Amino acid sequence: MRTLTIQLANIPELGYYKKTSLNGRDRFMETIVIAAAVIILAVIYFIKKISHRGQAKSMLTIAHRGASGYAPENTLASFDKAMDMKADFIEIDLQLSKDGKLMVIHDDSVERTTNGKGNVRDLTRRELQALDAGSWFDPVFAGERIPTFDEVLDRYPQKCGLLIELKSPALYPGIEQKVYDALAGRGLIENREPKIIVQSFDTNSMKLFHDIAPTVPIGVLVKFTPKGISNAQLEEFKKYANYVNPNKRLVTKKLISRIHAHDMKIIPYTIRDRRSANAFLQLDLDGITTDFPDYIKPAKA
Repeated sequence: MRTLTIQLANIPELGYYKKTSLNGRDRFMETIVIAAAVIILAVIYFIKKISHRGQAKSMLTIAHRGASGYAPENTLASFDKAMDMKADFIEIDLQLSKDGKLMVIHDDSVERTTNGKGNVRDLTRRELQALDAGSWFDPVFAGERIPTFDEVLDRYPQKCGLLIELKSPALYPGIEQKVYDALAGRGLIENREPKIIVQSFDTNSMKLFHDIAPTVPIGVLVKFTPKGISNAQLEEFKKYANYVNPNKRLVTKKLISRIHAHDMKIIPYTIRDRRSANAFLQLDLDGITTDFPDYIKPAKA
């Protein structure tokens, strides 16, 4: 028979050592208790881990051109639908009209998403807003217009964040200053409560915007290439950007870790199916850009 010393000093009420002798049956029971404790702790760990699966937690839901899976992209109807679905941000695209107005439309031309023809830069605000930007999606949206940036700023910053993409900024010299002026005119530069992020594929434009507005978070959009994103690129991005927002095909656990190691965040684009949404929800992403906000943040029952 062996003598086992059991330390009880960590129990405040006791604070002394007790010696006891254990026979074979007692040693067996001791082993069973320890094994049961280990199993219980393991079960608790896995329950906690499983309970977090499929939850967005702090992961941002970015409504791509609004809830564009349910309403015509870049319209007030699409943005309002995103609000109904509790999106954290709406993503919008900016172009400049012939008369220098910031317009919310993705393409350089109007053919795909309106009943008109021509390039955005060759049409005035009045001409652009006379177009039907909803019927192409569904007749129920007939009469939806191309919004101005001013309309969006008047309607949404107190409700959600804005992820503002500058489309083809090289076509519109000075667009960075115009965006800054519109934001500053509404106090959205000094007031950090409304969440604003400005992004583009054009890194020169983003460097310029950072120089103009160093306190506004910048995102760099990255298209898919087989080579991926190098550490040299990340080192360059971090000089002026806060987010690296890649094509979803570039996303790996290693890339996410590398971006975080460079003190930047990652919001990939664009998720359009539930299977991809469920897979991406398991990753350590900072947000997901999607046409279907309810795939990322399901409505509460």
